[in-house]
Amino acid sequence: MSKTVKRSDEPIWWGLFSGGGVCFAVFVPAAVFFLALALPLGWIELSHAQAVKAFGSIFAVVFVGAVIALPAFHAAHRIRHGLYDLKCRSRSLIKWLAYGLAFAASVYAMGSWLISFLL
Repeated sequence: MSKTVKRSDEPIWWGLFSGGGVCFAVFVPAAVFFLALALPLGWIELSHAQAVKAFGSIFAVVFVGAVIALPAFHAAHRIRHGLYDLKCRSRSLIKWLAYGLAFAASVYAMGSWLISFLL
């Protein structure tokens, strides 16, 4: 009597959900403060050379991933389970659309950052 255990991909999505929630709580407010308040008001001075050095590093890629990609997956997970609660029937379609759009938004954000840095 061998029972096959069906593997689930839910731990991956819950991990991205929790990581996105932490980024929403920690990194997004810091990014909004820095980019939308401190720099335009002149509280922090950043020369062009400093900006190129900072935004061209691997830390900038991690930052873009933390501020855009993880919260996108967090939102996708909330939307997916919200639609499940509303009794939407096509669960696999909802899953692929929600996470596919989050992935596309993440690739677009990181790709546009890379293109703008290279040009």
